Amino acid sequence: MILRPKSSPRHHGTLSGIASAVPMATVPAWLRRAVPDAQSLAGKGVGLNALEDLAITAGAAIGALDTVVRRQERWAGAWRQRLALAAAGVTARQAGRVEDESALRDAVLLTRMGDNVGPAGHLLLAWRRLAARPAEEMLTEKNLTAVLEDLGHPRDDHAVGDLADELRQLCASIGMVGMLTGTFIAAKRHGFARAVGAWLADALLAQRLGWPQAVPLLGAELGLGSRPGRSRRSTIAIATSTGDEADRAKSLLAAQARAALRAIDLSAEFGRRADRLLAVAPKLRAKASDIVIERLLSDDAIVASEKIAGMSDRGLRRLFDRLVELGAVRELSGRPAFRIYGL
Repeated sequence: MILRPKSSPRHHGTLSGIASAVPMATVPAWLRRAVPDAQSLAGKGVGLNALEDLAITAGAAIGALDTVVRRQERWAGAWRQRLALAAAGVTARQAGRVEDESALRDAVLLTRMGDNVGPAGHLLLAWRRLAARPAEEMLTEKNLTAVLEDLGHPRDDHAVGDLADELRQLCASIGMVGMLTGTFIAAKRHGFARAVGAWLADALLAQRLGWPQAVPLLGAELGLGSRPGRSRRSTIAIATSTGDEADRAKSLLAAQARAALRAIDLSAEFGRRADRLLAVAPKLRAKASDIVIERLLSDDAIVASEKIAGMSDRGLRRLFDRLVELGAVRELSGRPAFRIYGL
């Protein structure tokens, strides 16, 4: 029997403005209890039994997430892109940048087509690429080159070729735990940042499980356990630092399990919001409102000045005002101008 447990703030923080009081998706209570946070994990030793328990826990969490992914909900695109935004926000902080998630979103949405979105915007584009492109295309040399450049690494065709070969071998000939740890080892060996390891691990997971698109997971784990002004290392930092393979596997498995449960919880919130949006859709009289609805369901957000075929700028603004009034969408920027809307 599957139980609906109470929210556990110990393991699951608020993600991208999602209220903590929102009911979470149905996940077995034992699974939520079994997933350790970064601090409790760091204080425990690594025995064979502990590692096996974590592998079971991570497998169960990924299995629960797999159920969400395979439903292929209409709002799945918006869900993945919101996860991508969270991952980009953590990546930016780890890179020493000051942009938060709202600033990253602005960098991409408010930049005219063809203009440079800047270094911060490119961080978001890397994670958006992971969430949008077919999973089978993620690890081609062409795509890896583009992603590495977005994440701030200079072009190195030789390193990319070697990395692509290693990733193909990991995906084809090793178990899930070895694939996870091996991805971070490969990224570190080639001198790439931990964010690259997280991006690659998410892509490999999607390919291994046959998902149409990857779900950004580990990118948002890079900053767990760290706070401004404190020197505490993050979960992934521990996993990729000097230490034996058991330490690395333990930290990464726990991080993957936490990330999977947060993604499931966010999916429950997006399902509720999407249901509200679809419920009010028949009340909309504006031309091309169906196009706007689909855009809202497929992406993190839409700028109020978006060019929608068959709809004027004024008509689009009025439509968004109506949707906000009906409680179907939110204005995400908090500004009186250059407004941005999303689920």
